[in-house]
Amino acid sequence: MSNFTLFTLTIIPLVLTPGPDMLFVISQAIGKNFKSGMMATFGVCSGYLVHSVLVALGISAIIVSYPMLFNAIRFLGIAYLMYLSVCLFRSVIQSNGIHIQKTNTPNPIRKGFITSLLNPKVMLIYFAILPQFMTAKGNTVIQGLELSFIFIGLCIIVYLSVAYAFVKMTQKAGFDQSKQRWLDATSGTMIMLAATWLIAH
Repeated sequence: MSNFTLFTLTIIPLVLTPGPDMLFVISQAIGKNFKSGMMATFGVCSGYLVHSVLVALGISAIIVSYPMLFNAIRFLGIAYLMYLSVCLFRSVIQSNGIHIQKTNTPNPIRKGFITSLLNPKVMLIYFAILPQFMTAKGNTVIQGLELSFIFIGLCIIVYLSVAYAFVKMTQKAGFDQSKQRWLDATSGTMIMLAATWLIAH
């Protein structure tokens, strides 16, 4: 498989796992309408673009000049994946539901942009996971941007789909617990497999 395919398979469960950005998008959708959820999504993804440029330029220098630092980032990414997997399996056992409050933000694009910039989950994805699918043989700047666009594209699809689904379920304030447990278990398994693959390579 190509690095792009492997990256996509690794990142899908991370995108599907509810985090600050997704919960913000959902809160806008159920607080107002799909348009608000769409604006929040574009705001969040515009913040991802900033991360994309910084990482694409920065990782290039790390790969060329600081291999020890790159390896440290690599193991940080693996540790983060395993941590996420354990948290997901714990939520399945404890049956914790996800509660989302309806909020009306005057400017969801700006708030989404700030939320994504300060989201530690996104920072770790960009700085610790994405670099592991780049190779020193090719142009690392282009590789970083291509991987970033894959991530952003998946986020747009997932966030807009989730926002639309919650608009259609405005009478509910959270995920169905049985479906959420199934999603957590599946995501946890996929993330653990991804971490295992990264350790072996």
